[in-house]
Amino acid sequence: MPQTVLLGDPACFRIKSGANPHTRDAWGRRKRVDLRRAIDQWTRFKSLLEQQGVAVRVIPSSEEWPGLVFPANAGFRFGNRFYLSRLHPGRAGEADAYRRAVSALGLTVLDFPADLPFEGEADFFPVGGSGSGPARYLFTSGRLERRRWTPRLGWPPVRRVYGFRSDPRALETLRQIVHPAEVIPLELVDESHYHGDTVLCPFGPNREFLMAALEGLSERSQMALRGRFGNRLIPLDEPDARRFAANSFQITVPADGETRRVLLMPDGLTQGLYRQVRQRGVIPCPVDVSEFLEKGGGAVKCMLLDLGELPV
Repeated sequence: MPQTVLLGDPACFRIKSGANPHTRDAWGRRKRVDLRRAIDQWTRFKSLLEQQGVAVRVIPSSEEWPGLVFPANAGFRFGNRFYLSRLHPGRAGEADAYRRAVSALGLTVLDFPADLPFEGEADFFPVGGSGSGPARYLFTSGRLERRRWTPRLGWPPVRRVYGFRSDPRALETLRQIVHPAEVIPLELVDESHYHGDTVLCPFGPNREFLMAALEGLSERSQMALRGRFGNRLIPLDEPDARRFAANSFQITVPADGETRRVLLMPDGLTQGLYRQVRQRGVIPCPVDVSEFLEKGGGAVKCMLLDLGELPV
């Protein structure tokens, strides 16, 4: 059973509402997507996944819902069930497309509680322990804000408030779903890292290592991670954090009777980080998805929904 991911066709990709700091320029104007460049990068990304043996399923594009190119927000799989997210109102209409796509793959789709904003595996994902297999989950959330402009000292004289996406109150529901697995709550504090998968990336033979843009988390959360992971925590330097190094994605590649682990990473990271990944038994593989990162605020992981192993 191959590793299966869901991608969103980029034919209608554009910035519709400017929902995170990466989608607007210093004056607050929505950025314009170079669509030809975006389609070329997406096509190469899809081909790379398929060449490595990953089963790729694609959601058709939608002029009304251009955010479908970032399906990591759609929900998360647990066993044979898929829990559909409660997306931000600006993307809520995408839910029907995700429901159809996941149902067609044979999973039972369940709705997350209506009163709990929650954006799926973008904020909730497994990490491995020192042994085999995922031993716990990380859940990231932050203060929910009404998007608005506020005055500030400086130039330009206003700034945009974005807030975060998942409600901290979703913690208890998530614990009930994955019980008896442990769920570790973490607080996001930097709006440019609006989802947990832009701050944290588990990888390694058993996903036991954790890359972390620690400045995107509260001090208490930073301390919790240092205590839990010790020398398995890899703090990211500022240039790598800014280039969304934590928005990487590990795939498992069978080769010559063995298993290779490849970490698909945004292009342009430091050689020192690539070296640290290799030292932990994983092959770094840079991918150019810069049009999606620089205009939409999403890189490798944001561009796919990980559905794990599924029958062909």
